[in-house]
Amino acid sequence: MIREKSKGLLIVVSGPSGAGKDTICNKVVEDMKDTKISVSMTSRAPRGKEVEGVDYYFISKEEFEERIKNDEFLEYAVVHNNQYYGTPKTKLEEDINKGKNVILIIDIQGALKVKEIVKEALFIFIMPPSMEELKNRLIKRNTETKDKILERFKTAYNEINEFTKYNYVVVNDRIEKAVEKVKSIITAEKCRVDRIEEIYLNTKEEFIHEGLIDEEFENKELEL
Repeated sequence: MIREKSKGLLIVVSGPSGAGKDTICNKVVEDMKDTKISVSMTSRAPRGKEVEGVDYYFISKEEFEERIKNDEFLEYAVVHNNQYYGTPKTKLEEDINKGKNVILIIDIQGALKVKEIVKEALFIFIMPPSMEELKNRLIKRNTETKDKILERFKTAYNEINEFTKYNYVVVNDRIEKAVEKVKSIITAEKCRVDRIEEIYLNTKEEFIHEGLIDEEFENKELEL
């Protein structure tokens, strides 16, 4: 008997701000019940209606630094007003070992760190249909100043040049289409030969047990 490996996949998703990676991943998780989004850990305080364990795991900066010393993060970075953000190893490994596919939405710098550590991870880059459309999406957010939008636009231009370091690229021209593409990629990856394990000890032994061949069969020439 042959079956898929019981372990889930680690799926690393990146893309420039405004490409729609969060929206796509949230819809993928809604449709694929064996898939979830990894919850990051941060040293900053909760904002607004953010919920512990749902949006982030909130800890103090001192505790975060202690966890760094104990090698408890798959990757981490210092961003936004000198605050730590990172991916805790333990919960990630627990979910994957239980058969859950875990989506890790991180920037390119973090993704490349993960790529060095987890060789079997799946890397997907979400691409906007054009730079013009990306600019329009950033403007439509209406949440940032023109200078901030320009900064994000320049960052996006540099990030897009890194897409060749990923396994797959999904162009988000229509959200429904992009979601289906990501779901198809995950399904196809689960069917790859190197992600399949044989449960039986030996094919020949099973055939012998079922009486389909005898022990001398492999030494005989097949006559048609």
